[in-house]
Order: sequence, then structure tokens, then C-alpha cells
Amino acid sequence: MRHVIRYHTFMILPFFTAAPLSALIVDARGELCPWPVLKTKAALAPLASGALLAVYADDPLAELDLRALCERAGHTLVTSSERADQLYILIAKA
Repeated sequence: MRHVIRYHTFMILPFFTAAPLSALIVDARGELCPWPVLKTKAALAPLASGALLAVYADDPLAELDLRALCERAGHTLVTSSERADQLYILIAKA
């Protein structure tokens, strides 16, 4: 089975700034471990330092795995939220 990383761009308006920031999206919904982490790692590689990456996942272990990835690589996990079994994580590249 061939896995494809779907990239999207969206605009977010964080509460701490008046200027909108853009972020790349990795849609890993429907993917089980280790795919959310592998797709996130591949998406972060070409990004510049400080770039934002949003990850959507529904794997119950994805949040723990993505937190570990951020800690190991020095990235910042900006926010994490869950609604209706859908996980949203925003990562700032180191």
C-alpha cells in the first residue's frame, strides 16, 4: 500500500498576535502508528526554522508519539486539542 502525505495550507490567527500565520497541514486521520509520526517527520524536514505544521490524526497514541518526536528533535509542540476523537496538534519547527 502506498502512503501519500497530503499537504494543505491554511491560515490561523493566534490569540497572541494580530498578524495571521500560515501553517502546513498533515492529514494523518485513518492512519495508525507509526504513520502519523513518519508523515510529520517527513513534512517537517524541508520546512524552515519557526515554520508551523498542523497535524490531524485519530490514532489514540499519536499525541504521545508526536510529543516524543518534538522532544527528541527540539521542535515546539505549540498546542494540542482533541474533539470527537479527532486530534489536532500544532508544531513549530526548531
